[in-house]
Amino acid sequence: MAVYDNLPAYKAAYDLLLDVFKMNINLTREHRFTLGEKLKLELIELIKCIYRANSSELAKEQNLRSAREHIVVVKLYMRILHDLKQISLKRFVALSERTEDLSKQITAWHKSAAKKRSAAGPESVQVL
Repeated sequence: MAVYDNLPAYKAAYDLLLDVFKMNINLTREHRFTLGEKLKLELIELIKCIYRANSSELAKEQNLRSAREHIVVVKLYMRILHDLKQISLKRFVALSERTEDLSKQITAWHKSAAKKRSAAGPESVQVL
């Protein structure tokens, strides 16, 4: 079985999730139980996609595509929290930088997986 907790993308996503848990404490009640919870759930789904992509060669690209979609939603929720003045500009910038770093890692991983699949030839293409 592949070791997933040593992956840089996994570590980055996990650290981002911890930051969001810490940040959630300071949100107003209304936003803590709506946007804060949704943001945490989205990050948990992202971590699950990273785990699945690392565990399965067959569905790697599909899981990485899902992970990239989760990142877009995470960015949206963080922007809404900032626009609603629930997080400071400094916190928003720090979280955005971490999210962007994670996004770059997953995008590079996705491109690498796609390149490996295309180099393997048509017999490796699986109809979903």
